[in-house]
Amino acid sequence: MKIAIPILSLLVLLVVNPARSQYVVDYQRVADTYFQHKEYYAAAQYYQKALDLIPSPTTETAVPFGKAPSGKMQRKRSDYEKIIFRLAESLRLYKDYLNAEKWYAIAKGFSDKQYQSAAFWHPVCLRANQKFREALSGFGQYLASSPADDNLKKRANLEIADCRFAIRELDYPRLYRLTKLAGRLNSAGSNYAPVWINNQLYFTSSRPIDVDGKKEYLSSDEDSKVRIAKKESPYVNAIYQLSGEPSQATNEVKKLTLLKDMEQAAPTFNPAGNRMYFTAWQNKGEKDKHAIYTSQRDDKGEWSAPVIAGGMVNAAGFNSIQPCLTKDGRYLVFSSDRPGGFGKYDLWYAPVNGDGTFGHPLNMGAAVNTAEDEEAASWLSAVGKLVFSSNGRTGMGGFDFYETTGSFATNTWKSPVNKGNPFNSSKDDMYFTATDDAGNAGFISSDRESLCCLELFKIEQTSLAVSGQLTDCVTGKPLQGVTVRLTDSLDKTELGKMVTAQNGTYHFALTTRRPLLMVASKTKYFSKSIFIDPVHNATDTLVNPSICLDTYQVNKPVIVKDVYYEFDKSELTASSKTVLDKLVKTMADNPNIRVEIGAHTDNKGTEAYNLELSLRRAESCVQYLVSQGIDAERLTSRGYGESMPIAPNTLDNGKDNPDGRSKNRRTEFKVTRDDILSAKGG
Repeated sequence: MKIAIPILSLLVLLVVNPARSQYVVDYQRVADTYFQHKEYYAAAQYYQKALDLIPSPTTETAVPFGKAPSGKMQRKRSDYEKIIFRLAESLRLYKDYLNAEKWYAIAKGFSDKQYQSAAFWHPVCLRANQKFREALSGFGQYLASSPADDNLKKRANLEIADCRFAIRELDYPRLYRLTKLAGRLNSAGSNYAPVWINNQLYFTSSRPIDVDGKKEYLSSDEDSKVRIAKKESPYVNAIYQLSGEPSQATNEVKKLTLLKDMEQAAPTFNPAGNRMYFTAWQNKGEKDKHAIYTSQRDDKGEWSAPVIAGGMVNAAGFNSIQPCLTKDGRYLVFSSDRPGGFGKYDLWYAPVNGDGTFGHPLNMGAAVNTAEDEEAASWLSAVGKLVFSSNGRTGMGGFDFYETTGSFATNTWKSPVNKGNPFNSSKDDMYFTATDDAGNAGFISSDRESLCCLELFKIEQTSLAVSGQLTDCVTGKPLQGVTVRLTDSLDKTELGKMVTAQNGTYHFALTTRRPLLMVASKTKYFSKSIFIDPVHNATDTLVNPSICLDTYQVNKPVIVKDVYYEFDKSELTASSKTVLDKLVKTMADNPNIRVEIGAHTDNKGTEAYNLELSLRRAESCVQYLVSQGIDAERLTSRGYGESMPIAPNTLDNGKDNPDGRSKNRRTEFKVTRDDILSAKGG
């Protein structure tokens, strides 16, 4: 009922006040014109006016592109359905997902098939607004009700994977500290593509300027946005240079004057910082193509008139964007929609010749590229990692950062790994530049805190220390040569490995709060595993107590203390099962061993009876171990009866020896083999 009220109320307004309805027609025609020209912010403003949601800023209707509104209002529900749907579309395409969500929620209830995609875009907005579980439900409903030939079904399945991944990432965030840059760096418009070179920050901004170019609008208030929408202060993408420390609010920016009458973005520099490659375009609509240009800086700090890079990088009739020059200057990585790729925008690279020209470009292949977009590469030469953004892989949603390792010489790359939350968000995250060789700190751009636009953030990796000592359980002395492995217990990824030195200590610096499994192993010692849950740890250190390992010898029995049975029976007591649970863990931690469970009795009763009773007791222990998940092939049972006493059953004077009998009524286990995995080829 709540969804229907706004529409019905507006229909009533039209019937009661036909004079007012003429204004609705005008606003709708204006909005439609803006929408057709992809001016989505302005379109959204006028669609809302058409719904009488916001007042007109002036007494006259702004007419875009010289087209005057005309015609009379036709009082049909279909008019309002179209306005509502297009309002939702405009807000989404302007990336105002918060408000788009509300209007798609209404539009998805329309019966007209032309609006059926609202049922897909509504959960997309829910996902962008971090309502991941609601989005999962929405995508499920969409898949259940959408036509078989719906081309959005494939995207819906990818979105479902994104939501599930995001839920897990929110539960177990990676250890990064994210800070939005202050001062004049994040002004009105988009601020993106940071580049850190020689301790200086360059970035791209579409901050609006007056048409005469004399005044910049640095505020982000609604008045500026309205002026932008009315073409009084258009967004103009340009490259800026920062003066001062990026984290200081008093920083100043300088606009680089490179190409007149063209927009410029996403620079990259040679190691000396005196040659720049960047993207430029004229912003003339669909036919306008983006290309990569280059410029040289002279001794006075002035940049030369840019020239278009060679045809190897810029394919005629296609787009080439976002150049990234490797630190050694040997390769230029860029994104392009040229033929020969795997989807829309792919990552390519071209060797740089000694004279500055380019060799034949190579596509980075299916390991990196998808059917969607791969953009904004950054190469970390010290660690051999490529960081880039993609919207075609499982992630948090929108564009996410991924990293891969590989070689330009052979063009071979490993499967990219998502950098997780909070490096990524449910919106667009693009353009990483490192401030250290390993890529543990740097700057990114993201629209996670904006309704519309990319903004600049500083990002730093933090760590959580896991440390302790390995000792011998009997001697208490430190153990040297223990291999300690740390594994993500959810996806089984190995996070670290080390071998203890003479002092037996171990130390790991973790970059995640996901639950962990630590396994310590040494030849002729039982391996031991420990689960670590750092999720609720408030400090940056997890100090574990000393962990001791028990030694063993093949075919040497070890007494399992405190295993008891019902009197004259083979049934285990409840307390005995608790004791055997420790053996279950030892077996689980040591999948390479095979064990014999042996049971012994005192000499009360006949020898045959005691032998049979001890066998039943050993079998009872084996059955319990199997019930707890231990492979029966790794276990054998044997009853020894009264044949192997370890203490006298009677005293020297012939009297009964209860203490001795108690010691003889024992359960033992011994390792019969410790090479099961190698014997099976494991």
